[in-house]
Amino acid sequence: MIEQVKAILGYGEICDHCLGRFYGKLSFGLTNVERGHALRVAVALDANEPYHPAAGTCWVCNNLLDQVETWAERVTAALEGLEYSTFLIGTRVPPMLTESEEMVWSDQSLRSPEPLKSEMNREVGKAVSVRTGRVVDFKHPDVVVILDITGDRVEVQVNPVFIYGRYQKFERGIPQTHWDCRACHGRGCETCNFTGKQYADSVEELIGRPVMDALKATGAVLHGAGREDIDARMIGTGRPFILELDTPQIRSADLKELELAVNTAAAGRVAVEFDRWALRTEVETLKSNKAHKKYRILIEVEGDLSEDELNLALNRLQGVTIHQRTPRRVAHRRADKIRERDVLEIRCLGIEEGRYSIEVLGEAGLYIKELISGDDGRTRPSLTEILGRPAQVTSLDVVLVEEMANGGE
Repeated sequence: MIEQVKAILGYGEICDHCLGRFYGKLSFGLTNVERGHALRVAVALDANEPYHPAAGTCWVCNNLLDQVETWAERVTAALEGLEYSTFLIGTRVPPMLTESEEMVWSDQSLRSPEPLKSEMNREVGKAVSVRTGRVVDFKHPDVVVILDITGDRVEVQVNPVFIYGRYQKFERGIPQTHWDCRACHGRGCETCNFTGKQYADSVEELIGRPVMDALKATGAVLHGAGREDIDARMIGTGRPFILELDTPQIRSADLKELELAVNTAAAGRVAVEFDRWALRTEVETLKSNKAHKKYRILIEVEGDLSEDELNLALNRLQGVTIHQRTPRRVAHRRADKIRERDVLEIRCLGIEEGRYSIEVLGEAGLYIKELISGDDGRTRPSLTEILGRPAQVTSLDVVLVEEMANGGE
């Protein structure tokens, strides 16, 4: 090691931070400055020569590590006005500085160096923590601060917050999420009255707008556990979802107050229950979990049909695996393939509004409208095929989205 250190000192003036960093993963309880000073002393003792402290401009970091307090002050100023409990520092190191340290690593075959940006992240993070009383969180920080050394600026990235809940949709004709206008693709035109939207509102917007206002967020994205058709209601226990709020300035709102704000603004159209704050990792879990869904539908059948005849036909669908080619109505946005889905339960509830009321519990991904109509033979078996006469859904409600045993709730 002594010979390595002599060689490193031979490159030119180097600060104790950088000299120590070349052995930064050796020993414990030492700062890199203490390591560098000790190594410099050891070389002087080994050669029986006078000790010379670090001086001048470090050829590796250009004395960047002497500016830790300055950068910490800039970070603290940049975070003023934001509500946050945890943070994380990242550093964008100029390529020239990275190349300098990596050259030494390679030349001297160093096995335990610590990169410049790691020390910068740690030391500035410690200084910011002292100034603000906030703590560093490596996994789920509220804010991430990037030190752009080349640009001489601080960039603040406010991480989203996530809320887990369930929603009900009482009004037909509202999509789950925002749709761009088909004519102008969101740019705004006469067709959409220059809104850029295909539909005036969505469940995402009705829930998201009041929460965005309360948290001073720049956007809201609704991640649902599946989605209902635009002409279907979502009633019963509601559909699980996670609402993602982008760059919120406020992160500690009362969920019941947010819930009330949404339910007041969207009264009669959409209602929510906010259960808890969630994590980003739960979004993927929510979307990948396959929940059984229960539907209540009204159907029309061509010609006269008794309830006994209908029940016999429905019994032939009970517990059956349905083979469904992608329905014509969604073929423009879904892969054209055959899916197999099970009908878990199906029964007639009686007659309502002159139509038969049917309840269906199906496996995730079962197309209910096509289960009834057959979609010109693309779904088999279907109620139309079994009856030998056309049948179709006239209204559809989702009444239960049931998480499976391995679900994320």
